[in-house]
Amino acid sequence: MKGKPQKMSGHGIYEDGTYLRNNPTWHEEDSSLKARWIAEMLKKNKINPATVCEIGCGAGEILICLADILGPGIGFAGYEISSQAFEICRKKEKQNIHFFLEDPLEAADARFDLAMAVDVFEHIEDYFGFPKKFRSMGKHKIFHIPLDISVQTVLRSSPILKERTSVGHIHYFTKETALETLKDTGYEILDFRYTPSYIAAPNLGWKSLLLKLPRKFFFTIHQDMAVRILGGYSLLVLAT
Repeated sequence: MKGKPQKMSGHGIYEDGTYLRNNPTWHEEDSSLKARWIAEMLKKNKINPATVCEIGCGAGEILICLADILGPGIGFAGYEISSQAFEICRKKEKQNIHFFLEDPLEAADARFDLAMAVDVFEHIEDYFGFPKKFRSMGKHKIFHIPLDISVQTVLRSSPILKERTSVGHIHYFTKETALETLKDTGYEILDFRYTPSYIAAPNLGWKSLLLKLPRKFFFTIHQDMAVRILGGYSLLVLAT
């Protein structure tokens, strides 16, 4: 993950081995889907960056997949503060993809055409301070934000607690609160869309499998209502 432990996370699970034990692949398996969603949003909005960075790049696989989709001639940089995640991503470096074990928010010269924070600020204690600092990193910004709050997760409570213990979420959002957080920290929202995190998530439990078809069906009828009631979605946001 995703920021310096003492500044950006709620606890030290990203350095003490806890996160790696709970997530040994560091979510490599869902990276191709997320990269495709990002590429589709860039194409839709006619954005063709020459330089791209991702803060909290984890295993680095999103950048690897995005480079394959967007093609040659683009420079990619991935930043990670977890030495354990960095050991995974640094082995994937290519001529146009480089990884750094550092916090770019502390580097005044880190500027890109596109800066991405994919599943990041729900982990960070100061989730207002982070996006404020992040604004200067790129002309355009991409956020991917889990929407953990829904009717069914509030009624059951266990899904939210599971996200807290297994992947370290310490803030929880709906579409509305996620977008308002970005606006409150100075962003102009250019575009957003739901992404089906229930599809990307590996090793779904039986309750999640039971919800898979109802989620897909009701989403075709009324997207907002399906997400508010059944959950299982994240929000992909393009901003400046």
